[in-house]
Amino acid sequence: MADLTLDELVAEAAELEESLARDADNVAADTKAIEDEADDTTRTAESIARMRVDPETVSETHAVAKLMKGISEGANSYASASKDSATHAKAVADQARQTHGGIQEAISRSPAQGIYEVDRAWLTVL
Repeated sequence: MADLTLDELVAEAAELEESLARDADNVAADTKAIEDEADDTTRTAESIARMRVDPETVSETHAVAKLMKGISEGANSYASASKDSATHAKAVADQARQTHGGIQEAISRSPAQGIYEVDRAWLTVL
């Protein structure tokens, strides 16, 4: 099993936090773009209806707009879940900094030096 150092743990937790926050922002932006396109498609359907384009085309355009709204709603749910994941990742990163940072501080203040060179088998004898 590979050992994970404090610095690596904190760095990985912070990287996860940043990555999830960035992804959540990207999903929210994509969701907004889908919503805008759906609204534009609805306006297009209304415009072509005023021009007396055949009812089937108007109906199909409305159906596409409705489908896009549904996709947008699903993407909104996904964006909300992404933001929740980012919030949880931030809590994990904060906890790693707080908990393990305190351990690191205690180790750095400890008068015991060279503890890392101690034979680990000796520690398990007790």
